[in-house]
Amino acid sequence: MNDFLYKWLPIVFGCHCRPERSFFFHGKQFPICARCTGELVGIVFLSATYSIYHPPILYAVIFLIPMILDGGVQLLTRYESNNIRRFFTGLFFGYGLFYLIAASLVATYWIGYHTWN
Repeated sequence: MNDFLYKWLPIVFGCHCRPERSFFFHGKQFPICARCTGELVGIVFLSATYSIYHPPILYAVIFLIPMILDGGVQLLTRYESNNIRRFFTGLFFGYGLFYLIAASLVATYWIGYHTWN
């Protein structure tokens, strides 16, 4: 299972896996960087809570902004974010993006179901 995660998680997330931007546990690097780890946690968190609570769609869009800003500023300037900030911006982004995907799938199903019945 461990080899599976280390092989496929970087591919699924398109992760660069740079050691200086990754978390380590007991001296072993995580299979994906801090930001992608945050995205994964956000996706898992939404998956666990989606049936209980649906925040407004606008919140999901707002949750995308911190990572876009943090990554964009890093790309365009000499600013270097830290792994904790990368994790939390990834967490919000993963939650927001997966929420938009889930909401669009539910809406598509609902519209299709009511169109054909």
